[in-house]
Amino acid sequence: MTDLSAFPISRRWPTHYPDRLQLYSAPTPNGVKVAIALEELGLPYEPHFVDIGQNESWTPAFLSLNPNGKIPAIIDPDGPGNAPLALFESGAILQYLAEKTGRLLPTDPARRYETLQWLHFQIGGVGPMFGQLGFFFKFAGREIEDKRPLERYTQESIRLLGVLETRLTGRTWMMGDEYTIADIALLGWVRNLIGFYGAREQVDFDRLNAVPAWLERGLARPAVQRGLTIPARPEATSA
Repeated sequence: MTDLSAFPISRRWPTHYPDRLQLYSAPTPNGVKVAIALEELGLPYEPHFVDIGQNESWTPAFLSLNPNGKIPAIIDPDGPGNAPLALFESGAILQYLAEKTGRLLPTDPARRYETLQWLHFQIGGVGPMFGQLGFFFKFAGREIEDKRPLERYTQESIRLLGVLETRLTGRTWMMGDEYTIADIALLGWVRNLIGFYGAREQVDFDRLNAVPAWLERGLARPAVQRGLTIPARPEATSA
């Protein structure tokens, strides 16, 4: 049996199935990326809910796995060379899981890099901009009298949605007929923008055609529906 006791995080979040991949996360747009990928791939894993609202990602135990204090993070007991691998950053984890299984990432070199460019587009653009819009539109940022930040992030989010609209026009998925980690990375953020953040009208989402249709296709996938709720919050577990 694999021994993960060398990882301090396993003492705060006990491991019941040490031979399975361990997921430390919460159902946020970044967190659900990994859960969705794991569900799509059918890999056995053990999810651990990290309560970011209670700053659990800033505890010494979690920081021992990710010094940046952000979810998600994983430990794969069967990493390269059959040794346990700890990994953080959702984009890196998605790429790792795709390469580990040979799925959700094209094998053709040109298409592989094309997929990775859209993954990085989400990481470097969509995530940060949508997140800032959410802060200034829904959360504490609403109290700031100067509305220029909200205007800036609104316009940039509209622009990024336009990029996605152009890319997805005439395509089923970001890579045409092939569903990849690029779609997985983007789905949660677009869903969050118009759902949890409530910014549908703010970004004039209904002016789009291809993006809403793509989002609907993605959300209809059973693995996506499961992944959006993993790890389950404690109150959901006890219900």
